[in-house]
Amino acid sequence: MKTLQLLFILLISATTYAQNTGSIAGKLTDKEFNNEPLPFANVLIKGTATGTTSDIDGLYELSNLVAGSYTITYSFVGYETQEIKVDVVANKVTTVNVPMGASAATLDEVLITTTARKESESALLLDQKKAVEFKQSIGTEELSRKGVSDVATAVTKTTGISKQEGSGNIYVRGLGDRYNSTTMNGLPLPSNNPSRKNINLDIFSTDIVEYISISKTFSTLNYGDFAGANIDIISKNYNGNGFLEIGLGVAGNSNALNADEFYLQDGPNKTGFSNPTQPNNPLTAYNFDTSWNTNTNSPINNSFSLIGGDSFNIGEESRLSFFATAAFDNGYKFSEGIARGSVSTQGVPRKDFTFDKFAYETNSTLLGNVNYKINNKNTLSFNSLFINSTNQSHEEFSGVIDIFDNASEGGGFVRRSTYDKTSIFINQLLGEHTFTEKLDLNWGVSYNMVNNVIPDRMQNTLVPVDNTDINGDLRVSDLATSDNHRFYQDLKEDEFAANIMSSYKFGKTEDDTYKGKVTLGYSGRFKNVDFEATQFNFRINRNTTQPVADPNNLDAYFNQNSLNQGLFTIETFRGPAGTPGVLNPQTYNGNQLIQAAFASVEYKFSPKFTGIFGVRGEYIFQEIEWETSLDPNGDKNDFDTFEILPSTSLKYALNDKQNLRFAASKTYTLPQFKERAPFQYEEVTQVFFGNPNLYPSTDYNADLKWEFFPNNDEVFSVTAFGKYIQDPINEVTIASATNDISWVNTGESAIAIGGELEIRKNILKISNEEDLKNTISLGFNASYMHTDQDFDRDKVVKETDLSVGFTNDSGQLTGASDLLLNGDISYIKEFSEDRNLQATLSYNYFSDRLYAIGTNNKGNLVDKAIGTLDFTLKSNLSKNLGLSLKVRNILDPAIERIQDTQDVIVQSYTKGVDYSLSLTYKL
Repeated sequence: MKTLQLLFILLISATTYAQNTGSIAGKLTDKEFNNEPLPFANVLIKGTATGTTSDIDGLYELSNLVAGSYTITYSFVGYETQEIKVDVVANKVTTVNVPMGASAATLDEVLITTTARKESESALLLDQKKAVEFKQSIGTEELSRKGVSDVATAVTKTTGISKQEGSGNIYVRGLGDRYNSTTMNGLPLPSNNPSRKNINLDIFSTDIVEYISISKTFSTLNYGDFAGANIDIISKNYNGNGFLEIGLGVAGNSNALNADEFYLQDGPNKTGFSNPTQPNNPLTAYNFDTSWNTNTNSPINNSFSLIGGDSFNIGEESRLSFFATAAFDNGYKFSEGIARGSVSTQGVPRKDFTFDKFAYETNSTLLGNVNYKINNKNTLSFNSLFINSTNQSHEEFSGVIDIFDNASEGGGFVRRSTYDKTSIFINQLLGEHTFTEKLDLNWGVSYNMVNNVIPDRMQNTLVPVDNTDINGDLRVSDLATSDNHRFYQDLKEDEFAANIMSSYKFGKTEDDTYKGKVTLGYSGRFKNVDFEATQFNFRINRNTTQPVADPNNLDAYFNQNSLNQGLFTIETFRGPAGTPGVLNPQTYNGNQLIQAAFASVEYKFSPKFTGIFGVRGEYIFQEIEWETSLDPNGDKNDFDTFEILPSTSLKYALNDKQNLRFAASKTYTLPQFKERAPFQYEEVTQVFFGNPNLYPSTDYNADLKWEFFPNNDEVFSVTAFGKYIQDPINEVTIASATNDISWVNTGESAIAIGGELEIRKNILKISNEEDLKNTISLGFNASYMHTDQDFDRDKVVKETDLSVGFTNDSGQLTGASDLLLNGDISYIKEFSEDRNLQATLSYNYFSDRLYAIGTNNKGNLVDKAIGTLDFTLKSNLSKNLGLSLKVRNILDPAIERIQDTQDVIVQSYTKGVDYSLSLTYKL
């Protein structure tokens, strides 16, 4: 078909040109991607404004050229520019098939190809159109246009995905962290949080990303612990001429800037690389060297980035490429509102606070990439990524600490300061090898290290000296030893992973394509987790007269002199009451081994109908051992299982612009280490602990999709999906005096069914005679879903030693919103080749979603609907200088959580509006 199109162009050219004119026509293809056509490349007559671009099949034509000699420039952003002299003969068509590769091609090459520009919207849509499996991607071009700076926000711009407020936790089609997986270049990423399966995507800057691939359907290449989506971050891989770009930025949050004072704890520095350590012998003497008192700060955000890359030829076929980026940014945020704990069936909250929260975040990123193209058949690449991410939060709560026995009339004061630091070191070696036209081999190995520490979390609790005078003097609370404490946590996670797969094509046809492909492979990941936490509790002496405490000068109370006077003693969470010198940290450690073999067959039944049929066998072993305050003597638990995971993907091309797709699969969902370890974690308003009897869920998935591509940068698609989950895992409130939360397999099954709609459309697209564009484009996607699961108290009691009294017999999946909306409108104006203006207004909405399941006749905790509006204005002022203005969260809606049956607000605050201005200069 493509050959006929080229012949048609040549025929028309030869018969319609004027007597003294001729034309140049040809085809651009890609030698590094199996001779695929190269669309959207620029073809220009050097020294003039006359030119064109290749179409979706790689074809181009320059017509009505006066006979003579021309120099034609072929270019594609990020790749080697080609200049070829061509003689145009009157009444003739000169055919030139041009190479566009990482290295310059010779003129005698008949078939010349290039690497696709994967970060562009049009190239990613082309990839989506041609793929047999379901694919959805978002590249740096689209991320830049929408003003997105981190991966967590990036994925929420795609259909059916939302983010939990205040975290990087992603929900895909209503399925949260445990149902999703995260990889980088196809290799698994570790978690930076002991409570989470996936790494926090907030910490990944889009500076390191070429594009992000979101797979909502399972294939044999994915690990089977997946039912929502696999999010694959494809790192930058540069192949063009040398460049260096410097970026500077300044930003602010309206709430933080308007705060009277901005408070943070003593100890951590502003770079994010400080690491306060646990003091020596803190049980026998007061050896803490950081202050309980706070520091004031100027809440101005700033950022810095340095990005560079280069590549050069080694001989005729080899090319070595380098890319590196170093970046630092920080951010101050402030919020105030209400926070309440468990609400009774009569609608009375057990805890009832107003609060102020001051937060300071840093993110330092260093990425290095080396790509060595040995020859046209062999490529090696090495990626090394270091991320240091910190989050400081200082929270002050005022009101009722506990309606039964602690500041029950109000006037209580709780202060918590937390410094959370995560260092991640990711190393990957990847290889691609083509042995013959039919046989290839791809492989990758990675070694990742994570260290998450909470060094010196501080909490103080003060209560009125006279409970009837809530505005009077305060004293240090003596109700529980943990009311006043310092906490140190250290999580280390090491993981080695490997992928290897080989594909063999068969059934060669007359047009040099193949009817089928067989793929065989192996995946393995070996994880080790070590967790240690020590909490130093200050047991207040009830047998002596306690002095008045000043919340603004707590160092006056917590010091060596007060310890000597016997006002308090210091003990650990696991130490016997009042016993000096007992230092017993809470610990758990675990190992997880997953080994998998997989096979798939891709077969083209007809030119329109293609299918992929695969099966993956996984052996899963998870072992955990612990010594915690809930089980001081310690214990261990393990499970091992083998899963057979079939999958299929079918594609039927209705015509050149429309596809019909279907996919079905079986997967599973593992519990996380912290969910299975009986470790107790205390927040101000809630306590969590693990359940060793937790076990995996089994998932069945199906998708049906119709997609239409009107033009190379437009798409219209409709998707229907369904999921059936056996033995779903949920967070629930355990029936007890303290109403703590744990994790259980809550019932027999859960379902999620829904539909998705996506539209990308150019409303206006005008190009003048100099090919300068004036474009208005619209993007919109919507997801509607219905989720339901049964709740079975008897099942929970039978399988665990926990008691749960579900308020309802059934309900939604936690984290699921019925409706998700994303919309954006962009205007792009090009003034010259180096000067342009780009403006984007984007809107995101999610409807009410379930946060936690109601128990004992109390309602569910529900996060109320939120709509956010963002604006981005960017301009290239010259070839070297760029300017960007972003305004985020313009509407600044209230973030609310309610307990629905009692209709009580348990949390409410606003985030404020974020403003940022950045400048980039390219050398």
